[in-house]
Amino acid sequence: MSKIEAFNFAGKRAIVRVDFNVPLNEKFEITDDTRIRAAVPTIKKILKDGGSAIIMSHLGRPKGKVNPDFSLKHIQAHLAKTIGTDVIFAGDCVGPEVKAKAEALKPGQVLLLENLRFYLEEEGKPKLAEGISDEEAKAAKADMKEKQKVFAQALAALADVYVNDAFGTAHRAHASTAVIADYFAADSKMFGFLIESEVSSLDKVVKSPKRPFTAIMGGAKVSSKITIIENMLDKVDNLILGGGMTFTFMKARGGKIGDSICEDEYLELARELEKKAAAKGVKIYMASDVLAADAFDNNANTKVVSAMEIADGWQGLDAGPESLKLFTEVIKNSSTILWNGPVGVFEMDNFAKGSRAVGEAIVEATKKGAFSLIGGGDSVACVNKFGLADGVSYISTAGGALLEYLEGKELPGIKAIRG
Repeated sequence: MSKIEAFNFAGKRAIVRVDFNVPLNEKFEITDDTRIRAAVPTIKKILKDGGSAIIMSHLGRPKGKVNPDFSLKHIQAHLAKTIGTDVIFAGDCVGPEVKAKAEALKPGQVLLLENLRFYLEEEGKPKLAEGISDEEAKAAKADMKEKQKVFAQALAALADVYVNDAFGTAHRAHASTAVIADYFAADSKMFGFLIESEVSSLDKVVKSPKRPFTAIMGGAKVSSKITIIENMLDKVDNLILGGGMTFTFMKARGGKIGDSICEDEYLELARELEKKAAAKGVKIYMASDVLAADAFDNNANTKVVSAMEIADGWQGLDAGPESLKLFTEVIKNSSTILWNGPVGVFEMDNFAKGSRAVGEAIVEATKKGAFSLIGGGDSVACVNKFGLADGVSYISTAGGALLEYLEGKELPGIKAIRG
């Protein structure tokens, strides 16, 4: 049984860090409430036990200034409707009035704090004036770190228990995600259900995968995935590389890539990654054929060509049929699958076949008992676009936190609870 599941919140005030950084339209209406719905199980557990919940989050990037456009007041009504109970709003997140509202909470009540990032202390980064000396900058940063501790302590003073359920910000050493945990005893701080499920699912991939383990890494640039690829080489049996990054590898192999996207400064690194993979016994799969187009346009002229023989004026925008046969065969024979990044320009319907085929193969493997984790915004958008979300084991909507976890980095928000 998980810690939060076993914990009894009866008579306790729990301050919960959630990620309610949701998209709003010009009328300040929520256009996607996925992150709010994700936090509901944790909030309802606290209330059902007879505890009260103090909800804190950031919204947007107000950069330490009070800005009504980024007020969590916009979230209040939707949150109340989603959890099925009234939500009290605090016009600030610290201070005497907030403390009084927190102390007046009765079991079953919810208090929503104002945007944490209205305070520079939340992120712990001072605004440095131009022309400031290194010594002055160092002093300003040290001063801000002390202020951040005071801010975190003020947040902690509102509650008896701290619950972190914001995996999307777990890679940040902010007051509400890491520093606040210092002011709670080990038995009074824990992960919420969302972080628990994120971490346990990621650990099935990163720490204890069933074999064979296949990672599919896609996207436009090698540079954005280098550290993940390098870390994965110590864990995977198969590595499928797709999307625009393929062409940096193809050029490194001496191929002709036409006008396809390429990072020339990473050619040598691409060659080194292939050598490392071979030395570790990892099989790398890349497109042998591609769907090329004479313009970056859904209605461009297209033809299937060798990935190593793309004519000038043409660019590879999706994996070709032979490549997809190979990719799907590898995926279907895998027991653990990680997908991070599309294998084509899936946003354009005429170049979405590759990413759809990969998604469908993952669903088929999952039906046969494989554990599949989809991570990263574009991959999540893929499975949603193709209606495949219900067919995979787990979907992680976290961005930077997910990538850093896959890179093997220790996340401050995780360490603060685990110790």
